[in-house]
Amino acid sequence: MKTINIAGVPEHFNLPWQLAIENNEFKDQNIDLQWTNVPEGTGKLCEMLRNGETDLAVILTEGIIKDILAGNPSKIAQVFVQSPLIWGIHVAHNSKYQTLSDLQNTKCAISRKGSGSELMAYVNAHNQKWPTADLQFEIINTIDGAVEALTAEKADYFMWERFMTKPLVDKGIFRRLDDCLTPWPSFVIATTDALLQQQPHIVHKVLEIINAKTESFKEIPNIKTILAERFNQKPADIADWISRTEWSQEPINAEMLNNVQNQLFEFGIIDKKGTFAQMTVS
Repeated sequence: MKTINIAGVPEHFNLPWQLAIENNEFKDQNIDLQWTNVPEGTGKLCEMLRNGETDLAVILTEGIIKDILAGNPSKIAQVFVQSPLIWGIHVAHNSKYQTLSDLQNTKCAISRKGSGSELMAYVNAHNQKWPTADLQFEIINTIDGAVEALTAEKADYFMWERFMTKPLVDKGIFRRLDDCLTPWPSFVIATTDALLQQQPHIVHKVLEIINAKTESFKEIPNIKTILAERFNQKPADIADWISRTEWSQEPINAEMLNNVQNQLFEFGIIDKKGTFAQMTVS
C-alpha cells in the first residue's frame, strides 16, 4: 500500500476528504492517504509543498499560482471548489472602526507572508481603490493569533473565511464589517512535481476517488448536521454556506488560469505570468 501525504486547512470545505479517509475509500484502492490539518493556511501549505513535507495540498487558488510562479516545484491538478471564497472582514468587537472605509491605512492581521489573508488584503484594497503600497501587516500565524492581535490592538482587522469565523462573531469577540469575495474559484488541488513524475497514476486515482465523493457530498444523509457538529457551526449558517458552495471535479482550463493570472497581475500580487504547461497537470 502506497502512503501519500495530503494537507489542507481544517475547514468544512475539506470534510469530503475526511469522510472518504474514514470510510477507507482510499485504502480500498491501495492508497494510505494521510491527512494533515494546517490551520496556518496557504503560506504554510506552499512551504510544505516546497519542502516535500506533503505530496498533495488543497490550497487557495491565488496562493499556489503565486508560489508556483515564485519557483514552487508543484502543479495544479484540478479545481476543488468552484465557488468563490467569502472572506469576512473582521475587527475586534470593541474596535472604534465601524465601516470598511474606516480601515484604510490601518494594520491587517495575516497568517503569514504569501497567505490568502495577505493576498486578499490586496484584492480588498484594489476593490476599495486604496493604494496597495500603503498596506501594513501583522503576522499572527493562526486564527487564535488573530484574536490575540485584534484584542490587544496589535492589528486592526483580519480577513478569514466568513462562516468559519462566525462563531467568534457570535461570541462577541469579532465584529464583521463586510465581505470580500474571491473573483475566481476558491480552492485547487496541487501536487508536487516529484509525485507527479514518479507516480502519476496515484495522483489520478486520488482525484478519481475524491471527485466521486464531492459529486455526491450534498446528498449524504444528515450532512448539514454532521458539518454543524464537526465545525461548531449553527445549522442555519451551515445551510447558508452549503447552498453557496460548489465543489468541482474538473481540471483548471487555460481560460480560467489566464483569467486568474490576469487579475492577480492587475492587483499587483504577481509580477509575471506562467504558461498553462508550466503550472498544471497535463
